Amino acid sequence: MEHDVFEFYIEAGKIASRVLIAGAREIRVGAGFLEVVESIEAMVTDTGAGLAFPLNISLNEDAAHDTASAGDERIFSGGDVVKLDLGVHVEGYVADTATTIDLGDHPLLLEASREALAGAIRLVRPGTSVGELGEVIQREITSRGFLPVANLTGHGLGRYIIHMPPNIPNIAIAGGAVLEEGMVFAIEPFASTGTGRVSEKPRIEIYQQMLIKPVRMPQARKILDSIRPRNGLPFAKRWLAGTRPDIPLHNLVREQILHAYPVLSDIPGSYVSQHEHTIIVTEEGCTVTTG
Repeated sequence: MEHDVFEFYIEAGKIASRVLIAGAREIRVGAGFLEVVESIEAMVTDTGAGLAFPLNISLNEDAAHDTASAGDERIFSGGDVVKLDLGVHVEGYVADTATTIDLGDHPLLLEASREALAGAIRLVRPGTSVGELGEVIQREITSRGFLPVANLTGHGLGRYIIHMPPNIPNIAIAGGAVLEEGMVFAIEPFASTGTGRVSEKPRIEIYQQMLIKPVRMPQARKILDSIRPRNGLPFAKRWLAGTRPDIPLHNLVREQILHAYPVLSDIPGSYVSQHEHTIIVTEEGCTVTTG
């Protein structure tokens, strides 16, 4: 890996780590969902770095892909298990990190995903298979009485790319990709009190451009013009100021120009915790950029 590229990854990781710690302090009972999201996103942009994706805050059984909507009136309540998932980029090089804030009494659930992450990181070095990482993640979570979320994975990171190979499973699999020096990826164990599988909810607040092609609808063209500076990184519906976005977004998804990210959720009444770090594989082991 070129020195400049490595330094961009390190800088993005340092910013993400700082903001994640500061942002977690803002999540408290009675705080407004939208106000917290906007505050944490501003912490990133105030550094001069960019948001790699809209800040994800997912509650209780929701594991991923929720963020504030425009005019969101939700507040954090006692008992909530709050996943805070943050992406930062510097010159397109991404740091992806997450933590869980317990507004109730779920210390063992949080410990499960946190220790699964720590255990997987200890194994990262050239020659380790992703199946070995999944095995230790599953063992740490199930040993505490919970289930890993089997249909969510960690993922490779590239320049302006937030999902690419290798995928890092949260369960034991046979073999899989073998880690090589220079690989950059996020490991993100999810521990659940539910079924250990997530499904899509109707709620969609996050989108990503997948194709570039002409569109007829003026409102759709306006959306594509507004997100062009994202260079293909995801964006939030609430960022589309001054538009009525629902119909043009629907059309852009139907034409496969945009990809929609529905909220992913385990069964109602369950709780999911998440912890995540970004890793660069080195000759001797790894560097945790967000640690």
